[in-house]
Amino acid sequence: MDPSRYAELFLTEARDHLTAINQALIDLEQAPNDGAREPVDAIFRAVHTVKGMSGVMGYNAVGSLSHAMESLLARVRAGEESLTPEQVSLLFDAADALEQTIEASSSAQESALDVTSLVERLQGRPSHTRSVAQGDDHGAYTLPDGSGVAIEIALEAGTILPGARAQLVLARARSLGAVQGIAPTVAEMMDEGFDGRFAVRLQTDATDATITSTLLAAGFVRDVRVVRAVPRPASTPDADARFAAAWSSDVLKAPLQRYVRIDLRRLDHLMNLAGELMIVRGRLAQRAAQHDDPALDDAVAEASRLIGEVQDGVLGGRMVPVWQVFDRFPRVVRDAAMSLGKEVEFVLEGREIELDRTLLEQIADPLVHLLRNAIDHGVEAPAVRVAAGKRATGRLTLSATRERSAVVIRLRDDGGGIDRHRVLRKAQGMGLVDAERERLDDDDEILRLIARPGFSTADRVTEISGRGVGIDAVASRVRALGGLMELRSVEGQGTTFSLRLPVTLAVIPALLARVGDESYALPLTHVTETMQLSRSTVRTVRGREVLVLREEVIPLLHLRSVVGLSAGSASSSHLVIVEMADRRAGLVVDRLLGREEIVVKPFDAVRGAASCFNGATIMGDGSAALILEVSSLL
Repeated sequence: MDPSRYAELFLTEARDHLTAINQALIDLEQAPNDGAREPVDAIFRAVHTVKGMSGVMGYNAVGSLSHAMESLLARVRAGEESLTPEQVSLLFDAADALEQTIEASSSAQESALDVTSLVERLQGRPSHTRSVAQGDDHGAYTLPDGSGVAIEIALEAGTILPGARAQLVLARARSLGAVQGIAPTVAEMMDEGFDGRFAVRLQTDATDATITSTLLAAGFVRDVRVVRAVPRPASTPDADARFAAAWSSDVLKAPLQRYVRIDLRRLDHLMNLAGELMIVRGRLAQRAAQHDDPALDDAVAEASRLIGEVQDGVLGGRMVPVWQVFDRFPRVVRDAAMSLGKEVEFVLEGREIELDRTLLEQIADPLVHLLRNAIDHGVEAPAVRVAAGKRATGRLTLSATRERSAVVIRLRDDGGGIDRHRVLRKAQGMGLVDAERERLDDDDEILRLIARPGFSTADRVTEISGRGVGIDAVASRVRALGGLMELRSVEGQGTTFSLRLPVTLAVIPALLARVGDESYALPLTHVTETMQLSRSTVRTVRGREVLVLREEVIPLLHLRSVVGLSAGSASSSHLVIVEMADRRAGLVVDRLLGREEIVVKPFDAVRGAASCFNGATIMGDGSAALILEVSSLL
């Protein structure tokens, strides 16, 4: 076997286990002594699985480190010792080192790693590893007498589908030699009453150590005991028949897993193909409209339906729950809080809300910036909180919710809120606001100020914050994704950052509008209504045009002016009311072309172009239309 062929799969699986290890370590650190059993078991299972996987791949450094972690946890599980705070911190260090070792090993750089010192710290005392020939009593087995090696195996308690796991162990045993007997039978292993203990007689020249390591690598194996020099007569036809029956076709008809891992590039390719099909669908519909042929119309309608279903299927395949990124953050919060000497309770909500995988990955780093900012600037030190009548431990909540056709990710803290006077003094010092200004009351204005590059109210630069790039980086990324960032802060009560994002970036419903000879697309998510523009409803306030609509004053924008076209008069102007969060505006266009599902294509603007576009699309007639970024308009 060439391990390099499976390096990417190993890395993907190992990262999942690392996430589980970090989460369980946080639970372990917060759990009282009598409640630490469950996180210890979770860490043990994950580390044990990583050890088995590394054995198959031949990653010695990963195997050594995971084995040392497993040995420490095994002593704790057996009641031989209790975990101290120092040992928990050591396990955190080991988890970090394990992540680095896994990444290096999968990229063929393992030789540059030395985990000897950390392994020795994990051992910390004389080894308590049991000899495989002196393990716990497995109970009585009824293997027939014969020559070869008798091997007694016990799976870990609570192993899911122990019968299937036992068959994986048996497959490992067959790689070492001929299996002469099994007790209980394979069919009995598949019964609900199977307790995970079984025995195998193996004809092999492998050493005890090789047998043990090979079978342990199957995963979820608690103990292996090898017994040699047991006399056995020649195999009997009855025994061979029983063995053949145990591996009958009924046993081998177990269903395959429901889930498979797919390279994201394949999904991207499928998405591109689905987008091209949608463009072709539009062209077909336009051609069919020019011919009075009912049969052609029916065929185009059926093709359109099928293309729509293909699009929905591909989009569904790209959607992933936000927990795949959110579950990385408890460790980030824990480390940041410890480095600042603060106590923070981190809560995740809406973990099952789904987003396009590409969008979710792009929002991960901005969320880390917001988390660190909240811990540094938002949550107060324990003494300050107690003096203010709060509990010493701050609360940080990261949530995801669906609102219409968007996903809103919110980060709330119960800290002291934004110091408006401090922001004002900093803004005045940078020349961003009038020096005579006395107050900042508008949250939107505060967000615009703190999102300026280089703006920071920190007294000193630390590893956590202070360089003035955090909020700026978040706002820029959110705008690039076609989203909106909002801020709400109450002094003494806390701050909430909201990121309003589209569910997917690939295909969106849009309203097509025309100005002069150019077509533009408005994401339908932000369109609330359209109407004929009546000049009688237009007013001028402070030199700007506004629209009075149902007793509400709405600012007017002319798309011609926005995109830099010369002023012109249209015989029938139309109005599109656009909305994002609590802001609305009326957009004046020449004509409305209708609603369409559009494929978003990347758009690289030329120097000096308007900054109100975030993509382009291909129309049914083959022409291009720019997609307006509503957040920039508002």
